[in-house]
Amino acid sequence: MLYGKPYGEADVQGPSDEQPEQLAARAPSGGRGGGQGELAGRERALPPAPTPEQIAARALASVPSGPRLVGEAVVREIPREFGAGTRVETLWWRAASLRAGCPLVCVSSADGGVGRSALTVGLGGLLALAVPDPVVAVDATLRAWGGLEHRVARRSSSTVWDAVAADAGLAEGGAAERLTQVGPTGLRVLVGESKLTAQRRPPTWPEMFGVIGHLRSVYRLALLDLPTADSTSTWRALGWSTVPVLVSRATVDGVQHTLRLLAHMRGAGLAHVPDRAVVVVMATSPSVAREVRAVEQLARQAAAELVRVPYDPGLARADPLDPRALSKATRSALTEVAAAVIDRCPVEPAAVLGPGSSASNGED
Repeated sequence: MLYGKPYGEADVQGPSDEQPEQLAARAPSGGRGGGQGELAGRERALPPAPTPEQIAARALASVPSGPRLVGEAVVREIPREFGAGTRVETLWWRAASLRAGCPLVCVSSADGGVGRSALTVGLGGLLALAVPDPVVAVDATLRAWGGLEHRVARRSSSTVWDAVAADAGLAEGGAAERLTQVGPTGLRVLVGESKLTAQRRPPTWPEMFGVIGHLRSVYRLALLDLPTADSTSTWRALGWSTVPVLVSRATVDGVQHTLRLLAHMRGAGLAHVPDRAVVVVMATSPSVAREVRAVEQLARQAAAELVRVPYDPGLARADPLDPRALSKATRSALTEVAAAVIDRCPVEPAAVLGPGSSASNGED
């Protein structure tokens, strides 16, 4: 079960997903390459291939590691790619002051194919730079074709199915760390299960909720890459979330569909979702039509905040994603999304006195 009192639990009923019982879980395996140098005068062998552990260590080594104590918060160094200024400094300050309990950021959309996975990893990768403790992103699509696995380099074969098999053991020791992949900024990623066999399969909603509950006892912040918001279970997850994030394509139809989703949720008694929702409009080309900008104004009134992310080839490619390598405009937009998310997360009172911060502490 999820920790804390969920929003809207009485308003939306859960699903009755029926899938086979779990039968087995495959433990992750790894290998170690090696080679010997040849004698002088002969061609030397290639250097040994890096092990998964070495790959992960290199990724973590590239993350800024110079935290400083400011008041009671350990504030990490801001990478030069994200510049300076009150907005980014406040983001880093509040990210360092998140309250215990692991805020839950749920990413969904009214339509498919809008770039949810790219945004989840891009946003999570940025937050992993700002939050001193590990941040995790989870493929919660419950499908065998989730997008998170294409956005991070694999260090093991572990998937969300192995997390289901671990059950309560997921919260013990380093079990969760062994099952997650590590992105270039230190973001932990629990990728989806791509096999459909008697031994392995994507989890059901009850199994996924159990995994999330255990992970929240391990990590400081969690992001969920949810399916499209066309089921009661996805609505329930959005209702439980600390910060719901709704992704839309930068088209008139795409933004209008998001507007309808927000209206339907209000009508279903889940008004707190649009009241807290951050709408992210993903541009699919370098230019955005004037009509899209007009309908975006309506979405700004219907949700808590709206941010448009410009078109970026780094987001469009199905490759491992490092937010530091994106264009300046995209990094700026992702910073705005991250700030909007962290502004709605509960923080310690000292963070309110941080540079440029408001009186809000992310609570109602």
